[in-house]
Amino acid sequence: MSETTGASYAAAGVDIEAGDRAVELMKEWVKKTKRPEVLGGLGGFAGLFDASALKRYERPLLASATDGVGTKVDLARRLGVYDTIGHDLVGMVVDDLVVCGAEPLFMTDYICVGKVHPERVAAIVKGIAEGCVLAGCALVGGETAEHPGLLGPDDFDVAGAGTGVVEYDQLLGADRIRTGDVVIAMASSGLHSNGYSLVRHVLFDRAKMKLEQQVEEFGRTLGEELLEPTKIYSLDCLALTRTTEVHGFSHVTGGGLANNLARVIPDHLHATVDRSTWAPGAVFDLVGTVGQVERLELEKTLNMGVGMIAIVPEGSVDVALTTLADRGVDAWVAGRITERGDRTTGAELTGDYAK
Repeated sequence: MSETTGASYAAAGVDIEAGDRAVELMKEWVKKTKRPEVLGGLGGFAGLFDASALKRYERPLLASATDGVGTKVDLARRLGVYDTIGHDLVGMVVDDLVVCGAEPLFMTDYICVGKVHPERVAAIVKGIAEGCVLAGCALVGGETAEHPGLLGPDDFDVAGAGTGVVEYDQLLGADRIRTGDVVIAMASSGLHSNGYSLVRHVLFDRAKMKLEQQVEEFGRTLGEELLEPTKIYSLDCLALTRTTEVHGFSHVTGGGLANNLARVIPDHLHATVDRSTWAPGAVFDLVGTVGQVERLELEKTLNMGVGMIAIVPEGSVDVALTTLADRGVDAWVAGRITERGDRTTGAELTGDYAK
C-alpha cells in the first residue's frame, strides 16, 4: 500500500509563517502613525479609535473614502521599489476626505499578493505609514492576503480606506461657492496615481522606453520619475481652513482638472481656469509628444501639474497663498468663478500653457 502526503495550506501556496513575519517587520512603522485616540496595536481583529475625542465637536460628521493606486503598482514591482507606493495610496484617500473639510483620523489598508515576501510587504506598509504621518492620521490596521494561483509570485495590489471628521457647520461643498470666488491651484509632484494605463501604453508599448534609461528633461531615470510619490495635501488644506475662509477644495485625480473641479461647482456657476498661469512638468509633455496624444485627451486623463484646487473668496487670496508658501506648497491664482450662463459644463480650461 503506497503512502500519500496529506494536503496542506502551505502546499497550496499560502505561507502563514511568512505572513506572521511580515506583521512583525511592519510593526515599527505602524507605531510611528499612532495618534492618542488609538487603542491597542497590531494583532487584534479590529483597529480601535477612541470616539470620545469627537465630543469636542458640536455636530461631528464622519467622512469615509476608499481608493487604490491602479497600475502604478506594476512599475513598483518591475523596479523592485516598494516603499513609495504607500504614499500614493494615502494621498488618494486622505485628499478625497479633506475636500469636504474633514480631518483624516485613521486608515486601514489591504495588500493582496501572489506570495508573501515579508520584507516586501513590510516595505509597502512602511510607505503607507510614512504617508499617514504626512497626513496626520493613524494606520490602525489592515490585511495582507496571499492569493496563489490567482496572482503571480511577484504580483501585488494595494487598497485602503480612511475615516475623517468635520464639524457640520464647517462642511465644505458646492453650496458655499459664490460668483467672484478665486480658484487657487496647488502644484502636483508629477503624475500622482492616475492615468498610468495611458502612460504605460505610450512610453513602453509604443515608444519602447526602458525604466532604467536616463531622461535629460527629468534629470533622472524614467522609472524614478514615474514612481515619484503622490503629494499629500491634507494638512495643507486643513491649515487653510484654519487661517482664512475657504469655500471648497477639489482633488485632481482620474478625469483630470476640469472634470474634478466641476464636481464641486453648483449648477448655476462656472469655473474658468487659465492654462497660461502654469507650465505642466516635463513628464506630461513627454507623454503627449511621444504618444501624439491630443491635449484634451491628456487633460481628461492626467492632472497636468495641478494636484489640488482651493476655492476661496477674493479677500482670502493673499492669506491663502502666504499660508501655502509658508508650508512649502507651490500655489497660484489659476481662475475665477462666474455665472454659468449658457455654458453646459461646470468648469473649463482656457488659453495655452506657459512655456
